[in-house]
Amino acid sequence: MAWDVWTGFFIACWIISLSPGAGAIASMTSGLRYGFRRGYWNVIGLQLALAGQIAVVAAGVGAILTASAMAFNAIKWFGVGYLVWLAWCQWRAIPQARDLSVEQAPELASRWPLVLRGFLVNASNPKAIVFMLAVLPQFIEPTQALFPQYLLMAMTMISVDMLVMAGYTGLASRLLRLQTSLRQQRRVNRTFASLFVGAAAMLASVHRAQG
Repeated sequence: MAWDVWTGFFIACWIISLSPGAGAIASMTSGLRYGFRRGYWNVIGLQLALAGQIAVVAAGVGAILTASAMAFNAIKWFGVGYLVWLAWCQWRAIPQARDLSVEQAPELASRWPLVLRGFLVNASNPKAIVFMLAVLPQFIEPTQALFPQYLLMAMTMISVDMLVMAGYTGLASRLLRLQTSLRQQRRVNRTFASLFVGAAAMLASVHRAQG
């Protein structure tokens, strides 16, 4: 891959990652609830799903999935249902009194459920596969070996997304320390629950492109 081509792809990755979406919301809610160090495991799950989606596109399976209305809709409605469930959990999250005069560890959560949560948020979005099918081939040089090019793009996209999601997680973890009252915590929890519902509505509105 030529340097100028990679630079263009690198810039595109930043634009894509910085665009608000379900992954950003999931990162912020994890940082808000668990703090940065624990909440960042959600980001690991997001990247595992992203790597899988790139692999699917590279293998040519992505074209098959987007061509199948049944497969597309099954993934889409699973994603919608999962985002609504996350919204319900966030809405019902119980506020906890915090004493900021004493250094406290964030609420503990097992790492692997957070990894799974991030994975499902990204993996259940068929729009991502459609988007990658439209974008990634534009940066591919067909006369060169495809595997190294897809590998470089995967490493670039995942690295950028990890940095961006770290920013979202860290920003929300700082907000955690500002929640000194139960009322503030409840308000923030319900705000993020509403954002999950909004993400679910956006995903529900996505339709398979007609070939």
